[in-house]
Amino acid sequence: MKALNPVLISGREVYPLIEGGKGISISNGESAGAWAASGGIGTFSGVNADSRNAEGRVIPQIYYGRTRRDRHEELIKYSVAGGIYQAKVAYETAGGQGGLHMNVLWEMGACERVLTGILEGARGLFHGITCGAGMPYRLGEIAARFGVYYYPIISSARAFRALWKRAYHKFGNWMGAVVYEDPWLAGGHNGISNNEDPMRPEPPLPRAIELRRQMNEFGLDRTPIIMAGGVWFLREWDDWLDNKEVGPIAFQFGTRPLLTKESPISDAWKQRLLTLRKGDVLLNRFSPTGFWSSAVKNAFIQELKERNERQIPFTEEAVGEHTTAFEYGIRKRTVYVTPADAARGSSWQAQGYTDAMKTPDSTLIFVTSDQANQIRKDQIDCMGCLSQCRFSNWAQTESGNTGHKADPRSYCIQKTLQEISHDGGLDSNLMFAGNAAYRFASDPFYSNGFIPTVKELVNRILTGD
Repeated sequence: MKALNPVLISGREVYPLIEGGKGISISNGESAGAWAASGGIGTFSGVNADSRNAEGRVIPQIYYGRTRRDRHEELIKYSVAGGIYQAKVAYETAGGQGGLHMNVLWEMGACERVLTGILEGARGLFHGITCGAGMPYRLGEIAARFGVYYYPIISSARAFRALWKRAYHKFGNWMGAVVYEDPWLAGGHNGISNNEDPMRPEPPLPRAIELRRQMNEFGLDRTPIIMAGGVWFLREWDDWLDNKEVGPIAFQFGTRPLLTKESPISDAWKQRLLTLRKGDVLLNRFSPTGFWSSAVKNAFIQELKERNERQIPFTEEAVGEHTTAFEYGIRKRTVYVTPADAARGSSWQAQGYTDAMKTPDSTLIFVTSDQANQIRKDQIDCMGCLSQCRFSNWAQTESGNTGHKADPRSYCIQKTLQEISHDGGLDSNLMFAGNAAYRFASDPFYSNGFIPTVKELVNRILTGD
């Protein structure tokens, strides 16, 4: 492998190795600080981060507000307090070494308020902000106001062009790098556009070169690209190093840092990662954000898959082939479906999926009574963790809703991510992971269940493996 030279990121000379941010307490101050102390850029999450009391115990994020808006305000307070706490832990753990970034999602609830609240409360404790999941037009302005660098996460040159033209050209001196996140390989939410086929991955190198050409056009030829998604062995990326078409390059690791001693995920989760096989991570569109996302196939994902498959279209009146009256719900309301779909619906009900629930797309899905009750409860308990949510129909607008019916085909992302990050069941919750997570099982570094420290992992990565 070619020599891996230090680069200047966020005003710090570091290895071009970045810990990818993972929200809801998965990338925390301890893991980020350890990564920075090892000479790279550590990233803690500002997305509903944990804070602790004087005894060092995690403060449960319990909501008491009677309305969604009340609970939304509680969520903002929890998020700001948690982000400040994790920034302090990261700063102390890093010991002045490496660099520290905070990761946020533009489409998370009240992102701008949470981001500015953490920046105000943790001044000087970290050096940059990474931000994706949407089009964060105001990121540059906010970063410049607080004197920190910003790192937009994009998945195409086209997306970056739109951000630069609209806003970033005014704050170019605070742009630390551009994170190219491969939409087919990265874990969590992915930036697959409507023009791209989720089932036909495109190689990342041509897309990164296209991004570099776009950046050069804007005078950003010395601004690094950070490659994210699918990065495992650096020797596999040798043709990216010293490549004039790529330019300055760094690499982000999101999945591998999960399996370290400093990683806050449960021991059961770590052991599960060691057993994954190729194909065990599913690219899906069940998320209430509407984005594609990658998660480990488990009972939770399987239930969502089956829930979406038990689905038939309906009309409110008899129209065309929709001639068969079909009753649903406690009040026995009538809609019209095709004769074939009426038979399918009756068959599902006979199997125990007795409750038919309407979707915003004029379809019915069929679930058990327990599932229906849980879906309704989760929708009612919404605390506005997203800027808009198709599952609950919450939106942080004056009206407080999206203008569409709540969609029972999705799920409460706040609930499931909080549960799994605090030792909840691995099969009953959402387990985000990158496409390459199956490589834990075949990588000799992890033989006999070995779990390294962050320092040991960084040293291993520097060898090319």
